[in-house]
Amino acid sequence: MDEKENRLVELVLSGRAEAFETLVTPYRSSLFGLARRLTGNDEEAMEACQDTLLKAYRYLRSFDPRKSFKNWLTTILVNSSRSLMKKRSQTAFDEAASFPAEPSGSDDPEILHQRKELRRRIMDCLDVLSRGEREVFLLRDIEDRSVLETSRILGCSQLSVRVRLSSARKKIRDRLSPGPEGRPEGRKEGVR
Repeated sequence: MDEKENRLVELVLSGRAEAFETLVTPYRSSLFGLARRLTGNDEEAMEACQDTLLKAYRYLRSFDPRKSFKNWLTTILVNSSRSLMKKRSQTAFDEAASFPAEPSGSDDPEILHQRKELRRRIMDCLDVLSRGEREVFLLRDIEDRSVLETSRILGCSQLSVRVRLSSARKKIRDRLSPGPEGRPEGRKEGVR
C-alpha cells in the first residue's frame, strides 16, 4: 500500500470519516465494472458496491496495511456479489453486461464491429462457466490480475486458480469455435 493510502486509512480510523471518500474514489469505477460482470446487471452491481464500501468502512480496522488496499476491496466485492447471487434464482448473466471500455487503437468501423462482436460472444459464453470459473476468468483475463492476487481475492490456492482458468478458457474456446455447419459449438440455430 502506498503512503497516501496509509495516511488516509489513519485519518479515517482517527475519526475523519470524510477521508474515506478520498481513499475509495480511485477504485469506484473498477469495482462497479467487476460487480456488473459478476452479478449481471446494474442494480445488483450497485448493491454489491454499496455493500462493499459499507463493509470496508465498518471493518477498516481489520485491514492489513502491508497488503494491497485494492485487493482487499476486491475481495469484499467478490464476497458481496456471491451473496447477492445466492439470493437470486437465475444464475445466467444478462446480455447487458459489458466489458470496460478499451482503447480502440483504430477508428476502422469493421475492426470496432469485430471487437464488439467478440466481446458479446465471450459474454454469452460466461453462462456455461461455474461460479468459480467465471470469477477466475473475470479476475485474470478481464481484470488482468495475477494468479497470486486472484488466489488471495478468492481465498483459494494458486493451483486452483490455474485449474479453474484453464477449464474456463477451454469451455469458452469450445463455445466460440465454429461447429461443422459454421456456427459456434453448443449453439443451435435460433436457440440462445
